[in-house]
Amino acid sequence: MSKSEGSVERAYEALRKMAIDFEFKPGERLNESALTKTFEVSRTPLREALNRLVAEGFLTFDLGRGFFCRPLSPDKILELYQLRCALETEALNRTIENADDQKIEAVVSYLDEAEKLYSVCTDLNELLHMDEEFHVKLASLSGNKELVRLLCNVNERIRYVRIINLRLLRDRRDTSDYEHSSMSQHRIILNAVKARDLHEATKALRRHIERRSEQTIELVRVAYSQLYVPS
Repeated sequence: MSKSEGSVERAYEALRKMAIDFEFKPGERLNESALTKTFEVSRTPLREALNRLVAEGFLTFDLGRGFFCRPLSPDKILELYQLRCALETEALNRTIENADDQKIEAVVSYLDEAEKLYSVCTDLNELLHMDEEFHVKLASLSGNKELVRLLCNVNERIRYVRIINLRLLRDRRDTSDYEHSSMSQHRIILNAVKARDLHEATKALRRHIERRSEQTIELVRVAYSQLYVPS
């Protein structure tokens, strides 16, 4: 990797994390001059990194005005949940048609171990990571790498809101109910996949995802309160 490529990658990874975590406020214009100093890169690699993030949906670009943080709105979050559901549903369809039994059993073994960790884990980021990892492993059974790549992108774009959801559940003292419910729903989905029952697998998956997407208005409201009036 050349020095220029290394500069692009370094800036890209740092900016991507900042965008995922909304360290830039929704709709905020990015100060390119300040960012070149922060990451000690020239304008060209910085712009290449920013353009990659625009293509991935983390930033927007307005000709003549520059780069902006992506918006945060109930409609946009709902669209992403709907996209996630569509991607995972298509993955289920391909998995049930084509997946090898041994590969399905490997995901079952992963879930067996994850359930043990869920019961003792109190770190919200780790809980969310385990949930995302299960869904990515499940989608990977489809054999479609592009589908999995898109799913990972969607997961990152809704991660901030999902962390807020977990925090609200913890504050209301029902995080454990969510954990066990989430794991049991994973088990229901996976059991249907093992049985090659597309109807039941799809029904369980949609119920699992849509249960959270219904709360987007409240979650975005809380997100704004935390972004602009941090505790």
